[in-house]
Amino acid sequence: MFTLIVFIFLFIISWPLAIIALILYPIFWLLLLPFRILGFAVEGVFSLLKEIFMLPSRILRRI
Repeated sequence: MFTLIVFIFLFIISWPLAIIALILYPIFWLLLLPFRILGFAVEGVFSLLKEIFMLPSRILRRI
């Protein structure tokens, strides 16, 4: 939604720049996609490590 509002504002200010942004936005999105996937993978690994380290305390809390 924010992207649409920025695009409309840019279109009102300078429509050629808005058209260029409209063309380049998917290209940048595709270029940044591997970094998003890597971020999800790293976040998953850190969550797994956190759960492994917190497992003994969770077991002791149940007793």
